[in-house]
Amino acid sequence: MNRLQLEHIIRAAGSIADDNEIIVLGSASIFAQFPNLPDRFLLSVEADIFPKNKPHMTDIIDGSIGELSPFHDAFGYYAHGVSVETASNLPAGWEKRLIPLKTDNTGGVTGWCLDIHDLIAGKYLSARDKDLEFIITAIKQGLVKEHVLRHRIEMLETDASQKERILRRLTSDFKVSEGMGS
Repeated sequence: MNRLQLEHIIRAAGSIADDNEIIVLGSASIFAQFPNLPDRFLLSVEADIFPKNKPHMTDIIDGSIGELSPFHDAFGYYAHGVSVETASNLPAGWEKRLIPLKTDNTGGVTGWCLDIHDLIAGKYLSARDKDLEFIITAIKQGLVKEHVLRHRIEMLETDASQKERILRRLTSDFKVSEGMGS
């Protein structure tokens, strides 16, 4: 997925839900802050979204432009309708730090995307292989600031031992990244 494709999803989801604000969670949200990323960020073919003002329309979006839909077949990417509960692994206050993505291509719909530091903190908590790979790439590209990321990890709603493990991993990831000459 690239930024133009995300903008298309935002426009389509807004039209389907009759909502001019769409929340974008997950990796695709990175395009609000970094529109011209290297190809290694373009691996995902989905955008996790829900309509801000009409969350009950999430299933309709998922059925209309979701995985295996005619939209997916036609364009090769799709929307994954999620609920606000999907954001439970994000730092407290993430909603106040959303980054707007509104262009001519979004058709008057604003995609509210995660701040990169909230996104990465959530990925540390999820800790799937693809999340950890995404984190390393973001660090190597200089997209996150270590001190801001540390603060966001402290804001995660998880126990102290989990935060401590994540912070150790973060320290290691930044050291490895520095050692690679980035």
